[in-house]
Amino acid sequence: MSDKFLYALARPLLFLLDAETAHNLTLPALKRAASLGLLNIISKPQPDPRIVMGIRFPNPVGLAAGLDKDGTYIDGLAALGFGYIEIGTVTPRAQPGNPRPRMFRLPKANALINRMGFNNGGVDAFIKNVQASKFYQNQEGILGLNIGKNADTPIERAGEDYLHCLEKVYPYAAYVTVNISSPNTKNLRQLQQASELDELLSSLKQAQARLADQHKRMVPVVLKIAPDLDEEQIKTIAGALLRHHIDGVIATNTTVTRDAVKGLVHAEETGGLSGAPVFDLSNRVIRLLKQELGDTVPIIGVGGIFSGSDAKEKIQAGAALIQLYTGLIYRGPALVKECADALAADN
Repeated sequence: MSDKFLYALARPLLFLLDAETAHNLTLPALKRAASLGLLNIISKPQPDPRIVMGIRFPNPVGLAAGLDKDGTYIDGLAALGFGYIEIGTVTPRAQPGNPRPRMFRLPKANALINRMGFNNGGVDAFIKNVQASKFYQNQEGILGLNIGKNADTPIERAGEDYLHCLEKVYPYAAYVTVNISSPNTKNLRQLQQASELDELLSSLKQAQARLADQHKRMVPVVLKIAPDLDEEQIKTIAGALLRHHIDGVIATNTTVTRDAVKGLVHAEETGGLSGAPVFDLSNRVIRLLKQELGDTVPIIGVGGIFSGSDAKEKIQAGAALIQLYTGLIYRGPALVKECADALAADN
């Protein structure tokens, strides 16, 4: 019985539940199934290694941050065939996030809206979860750790939160993502503006150099940006990435626009919209970044990937790697292999 067929059976039941409840049931079940070896039935992609940021990725299809904010389910997610896994966003201190309900499905648009608000157990608990995973202990693959700021930290002190988290997660990460693009933490996207961004990136690169010397290895630092940027803003960000020698950029996070979902149930909920409506928005940002960055700073493409052909289009736009999130919710684990096989065929 294929994993595609099994997910086709499970999805209608999961979609009867509200989105966050389904999420909170599925991930523990996935973790349990992995521990029992039940996920061995899932067809895995053939190796298709890509060297990006000096890291050898087994295949170019990764899991985007947000699905496993605390690193509790690393081993279950690793069993799905991803070339790499990104977990978080984690903040220095534990915080509950925004009140429920805070996640909504828009099935007619193959989309989600979330306003989770970086709900997580804090960076110390996060690290313990990473250390406890077999994936980390046995060095089974590539683990990206995504960091953010606490909701109650004033925006002018945001850098302190990022530096605190970078210091904590550095020894355990294959790469570290700096998330300045979630729409669900007040004023966070302000950090994408020129003066704030220069200050943040400068301090992060100084810390990276110090930590590389301390730990005797260089861990790449990656910036995650929003899709809701105009051409000048994208050029400004690209200039900052080059100026500060940032190792990579993830394009993109969720959008605050609603043009593609007008009139649908939940379309007016506040939060970030992900899924199919973000596909073209993120591709536009990727293309503009590629024009500015060339091959100097690699791009990780994320947003609205629901098929192998979508994955190929992200790479054609200029991405070196891709990530899945919402497509996984709608299509199930079979999407991982479909995307990886499509990219391997093109490589």
